[in-house]
Amino acid sequence: MASWTEISSLATGAGTLVLAVATFAAVRSSNRSARIAEIALQEQRRPLFVQSRNDDPSQKIMFGDQHWVRVDGSRGTAEYVDGNVYLVMSLRNIGAGIGVCQAWSVRPGLQRRVDEHEAEDQFRAQLRDLYIPAGDVGLWQGAIREESDPQQREIADAISRNEPLSIELLYSDQVGAQRTISRFSLIPFVREEDDQVSWMVSGTRHWYLDRAGPR
Repeated sequence: MASWTEISSLATGAGTLVLAVATFAAVRSSNRSARIAEIALQEQRRPLFVQSRNDDPSQKIMFGDQHWVRVDGSRGTAEYVDGNVYLVMSLRNIGAGIGVCQAWSVRPGLQRRVDEHEAEDQFRAQLRDLYIPAGDVGLWQGAIREESDPQQREIADAISRNEPLSIELLYSDQVGAQRTISRFSLIPFVREEDDQVSWMVSGTRHWYLDRAGPR
């Protein structure tokens, strides 16, 4: 027969074990709730850039050398003027948070690979702060001015031949987190009303850099 002392010790041990299990479950549940709350907060701040709509208003923007460009909704421009390449796209932020453009890259032609984006060290830093509010329309701009830049000639040649361009934007939320790369195609076409070349913007792919993406 077990003594009352032994029974008491066993009961105390069992109680301690039950308390430990309950504490572990509570902590795990609390951590899960905190993680869910963190994800929800991130989604409230996440931007996502796409091409603007056809009926979005025209916008005008000036480059640092006082070169002016105007673009309509869902349109962009690709110009080679006085030895400078000027690129502009009309965009819309369909995400829930303010988007901040950080860097960009451009390549001639349409990029059809869907599993890879340009290496981050190949992106050009954005020299001007460009913010696009949540649910609103905005602009992106980039320029290549240095003749020594190896890309200037190939992009200028593509523009002169009216060939498509692939542009990838690296952007974040307003605190620099939730970095995203979005790929856009800038596609030339001839307007029926005046036979002039215009450029259409088409978003094609998105990559999340700081967490799992949508695929």
